[in-house]
Amino acid sequence: MHDHKDIKPTACGPQAREALNRLFEVVMDGLRHGHFRCAITSAIGKNNKRDFVIEAGKSHKFTIPEDDLPR
Repeated sequence: MHDHKDIKPTACGPQAREALNRLFEVVMDGLRHGHFRCAITSAIGKNNKRDFVIEAGKSHKFTIPEDDLPR
């Protein structure tokens, strides 16, 4: 298991990096606004891909291949 300090967004594949960047944007927009609600869900879908959904006003869905994730 990795310590969070060991994992950098650049160590992820393109889909995982895009999902993390969007999550960062959603959180920063909410903080600028002053209050917000955000929900994050994830499930393993077909071919071991991760379905990752960020819900904050509107939803953003990412399908992340297992090999996009750092080991």
